[in-house]
Amino acid sequence: MVLYTMSEQLNTVVSGDESEIHDEPHIRDRRITVSHIHVLVEERGLDAQTVADRFDLTAAEVYHALAYYHDHPEEMRAVEERRRELHEAAEDDPRIITGPEDLSES
Repeated sequence: MVLYTMSEQLNTVVSGDESEIHDEPHIRDRRITVSHIHVLVEERGLDAQTVADRFDLTAAEVYHALAYYHDHPEEMRAVEERRRELHEAAEDDPRIITGPEDLSES
């Protein structure tokens, strides 16, 4: 059983402004974004422990990410808007790579 002190709880999520690896909130020292955790648990309906196991996280880290998502609605809306704009730009420019299917096989 993992116990967290208050300072550890507050440091579970790094905001996009403070991050060196993402421009959006994510689990500290990981590349797993708060948005991704939210989609898996609240949109796809996966159990928090299942998500934790899949990404070698604790269930507490998953719940902290979800709490961050709901505690920072304006920031998360801005992240979602930025992603939507990037996807729209990618649709208009075939040189923009958005996934493995966009890579050439050569």
